[in-house]
Amino acid sequence: MTLNEVRQKFLDFFREKGHAIIPSASLIPDDKTVLFVTAGMQPLVPYLMGEKKHSQGTRLADSQKCLRTDDILEVGDNRHLTFFEMLGNWSLGDYFKKEAIEWSFELLTSKKWFGIDPKKLYVTVFEDKGMDIPRDDESIGHWVRAFKSAGMEASVANGRIATYPKKKNWWELAGAGPCGPDTEIFYDTGKEHDTAFGKQCHVNCECGRFVEIWNNVFMEYEKKPDGKGGYAYTPLAQKNVDTGMGLERIAMVLQGVATVFDTDVFKTSFPGVPLESSVLRSFSQLTPEPVFESDSVVLTTRSGRIIADHLRASVFLLAAGIKPSNKDAGYILRRLIRRLGVHMKKLSISQKQLNNFVSNLIHYYGNYYSELNRHQSIIIAELKSEFDSFNVVLEKGLKEFEGRWEISGKEAFYLYQSQGFPFEILQDLAKEKGNIINEQEFQEEYKKHQEISRVGSEKKFGRHGLMLQTGELKAADEEELKKVTRLHTATHLLQAALRKVLGDHVHQKGSDITAERLRFDFSHPQKMTDEEKKKTEDIVNEQIQKELPMVCREMPIDEAEKVGALMFQKEKYGKTVKVYSAGDFSKELCGGPHVSNTKEVGTFKILKEEASSAGVRRIRATVDPVRSS
Repeated sequence: MTLNEVRQKFLDFFREKGHAIIPSASLIPDDKTVLFVTAGMQPLVPYLMGEKKHSQGTRLADSQKCLRTDDILEVGDNRHLTFFEMLGNWSLGDYFKKEAIEWSFELLTSKKWFGIDPKKLYVTVFEDKGMDIPRDDESIGHWVRAFKSAGMEASVANGRIATYPKKKNWWELAGAGPCGPDTEIFYDTGKEHDTAFGKQCHVNCECGRFVEIWNNVFMEYEKKPDGKGGYAYTPLAQKNVDTGMGLERIAMVLQGVATVFDTDVFKTSFPGVPLESSVLRSFSQLTPEPVFESDSVVLTTRSGRIIADHLRASVFLLAAGIKPSNKDAGYILRRLIRRLGVHMKKLSISQKQLNNFVSNLIHYYGNYYSELNRHQSIIIAELKSEFDSFNVVLEKGLKEFEGRWEISGKEAFYLYQSQGFPFEILQDLAKEKGNIINEQEFQEEYKKHQEISRVGSEKKFGRHGLMLQTGELKAADEEELKKVTRLHTATHLLQAALRKVLGDHVHQKGSDITAERLRFDFSHPQKMTDEEKKKTEDIVNEQIQKELPMVCREMPIDEAEKVGALMFQKEKYGKTVKVYSAGDFSKELCGGPHVSNTKEVGTFKILKEEASSAGVRRIRATVDPVRSS
């Protein structure tokens, strides 16, 4: 089966099981605190949390477009991708473990569907004696019966079913929220065990013999603070099923190939497109030898894979309406295109050939993702424009360091700052010459630049914070700045109040302040009740009425930690920090503008509380002016 056929088979199967087939959400989520959809469940979080009822019912299935760039430097090996699709079926308080397991086994092994030999399948379930939750014997029982239907004996004793602790077979958010055990399905590739990963192989071994192809999460518990600094787990009223199966990974298994880059999407050519011009046809087993040579095109495995992966990701981002830029999603797209451009130049691939590659991609995916067909001319034009501008930068950089790739981290940062050279591109070029750029030194230079950067202040506090830092205040802006300062102080009081009402798992995930309102994102797994919102609002206003002095102290970060100042991701701060305190109520690391006394904040009012992303809530609030007595 081709990748397109695998996707369709999956959706057809669950349609037969009474599921509504929902379209993939956009790669660009509605939630503006995250850049991309990175997991299949992300667009369905409000429904899994029970906050909304889905218009299509309680049984859903889809193939969700996803993008992750965490491992961008690993792309080029045998398995890492930036763009991928995640197949999923969902039960929103409908069926549970029995049906999920039976259907998983049927889809994978039935000759009508995927037809995998059940002897190749192994499964894992939850067992953790350190938690006050029993082993998932219910799932074990369902798996025993599923394998028995294929004439096989499966048990924990014979190793067909393996149990693993929370780290491997449990899903939960970092803080409170719905959670539960999962059961994972593995495919035995038959690969010989590599003893570098341990003397004996096992289902969850990292040696690569067993490949995880599907994960079924059973949300049957709720994780709540226990009041003693830990968490307690209680049964949920609505039990959900949340599954995920990587389309490229299952296609790799069904096609009997060794890597995702050996699947048909990376090897197919189409009528009218010369075979030698198709990067998506060019990959074979990982080898130092060129895959093929034709005219001026020489494709080595690693460069070819980077080109194919980054081009596919870029095409889907452009079709989603993202354009290359220097911020947010546009910056990620620019990085992908520029890295792609370096490897194209290395292999002497022309713009005309690239257009053929784009045509291949759109031809392959266009029937399912029609937005690719609609935006083909825009995609080609944007790629050309970005390549043309980057070629100028690339030529300057290559000329400056021609014949000398022992570049320091400081020199790499100079190229990044002055000419827009992403670090990973410089690292790629240096590695080819047998050198490695000191990434730590690069990051140190980057942090120094951030500390003095006006952009950093503008991003955090808007243009008002920028004016405050640089002394560029105009008389007309003074009133607006006062409002921003009051609202910024209010975010400190708000976070402290939320931690008192909801628990210590609450911490800031993002904020945005204008002269009219504040927006505060924080970690919390569920919708706040009206009572919780009212209590939070009352606590903030109570602290305002106490007329607490706002005191700023500069101190070493270790001392700030000892005195209990709120900080998250300590490594992102410098050695010396500013700690702002509102009496004994609030104490946080901060560098922004504050009132001198909480009475200056005014009356605090929550306007709205809503979902932001998985495990993150958002509050919008304002402050009324201080009334003179």
